[in-house]
Amino acid sequence: MEPLVRDITDTARWVAIFRAEESERPDAIFHDPFARKLAGERGEQIANAIEFSKTNSWSFVARTYLFDELIQQHIAAGYDTIINLACGLDTRPYRLELPKKLQWIEVDLPEILSYKESILADEKPRCKVKRIHLDLSDRNLRKGLFHQLGSEAEKALIITEGLMIYLTDYDVAELATDLSAENSFRRWAFDMVSPGLLVMAQKEMGSYLKESNTVFQFAPAEGEGFFQRYGWKILESKSALKTAAGLNRLSGDMLDFSFIPEPEGPKGAFPWSGVCLFENV
Repeated sequence: MEPLVRDITDTARWVAIFRAEESERPDAIFHDPFARKLAGERGEQIANAIEFSKTNSWSFVARTYLFDELIQQHIAAGYDTIINLACGLDTRPYRLELPKKLQWIEVDLPEILSYKESILADEKPRCKVKRIHLDLSDRNLRKGLFHQLGSEAEKALIITEGLMIYLTDYDVAELATDLSAENSFRRWAFDMVSPGLLVMAQKEMGSYLKESNTVFQFAPAEGEGFFQRYGWKILESKSALKTAAGLNRLSGDMLDFSFIPEPEGPKGAFPWSGVCLFENV
């Protein structure tokens, strides 16, 4: 029998289910009409099997909401380019209100992009979309692409949603360095977890991922401070838990837990996740 999660691309199908479920609520915070079809039976199978993620689906809802907000804010501030690294099955160019002149660049593995293109073939994006089939783990190819995109953009926001936790500290350091080298890459937004939440995620979900060589790894002890030596200054971090509470997506023990003050600075053993925004210095 093949594993539940075959490779990293299956994690995109998995997460799409939670966007679909949120979109189908009468009080939906966002609407992704393509999510369920993109997730397919495989995504639903994974989501149903991994109880921990299903119970905490609020975290994916909060993450999606926070990225939506950041993107809209930067477009309003005059950013002309959004570069979505490891974009997976994201459909923001089709579901957000975006200026037609906006350049939206998607980069990911050929398999997942080809699959998404087949599902969205008859849909029309709301801005200019360019998809680049590339394995971002190939540093030479990645640096060449970043240089090309950097020369074409004036003010670019980089978004990396759902990727960082699967990388090693060394991988993240190289990626941060390569992105910082491009002056037009002004800001970078990504989601991150604390060491405490990493341990919990490994315990509750790691067994489902091990056969695919997809491993939860990145949760630096110094938190956002990890990125300072690689050219990035933290501007803000927004808690997924606090955001979910504000969006009325928590109940029971999680709602009670949301009232506990979160630590300032590095979160250590505290189970924290959130979306972080950095500036290129």
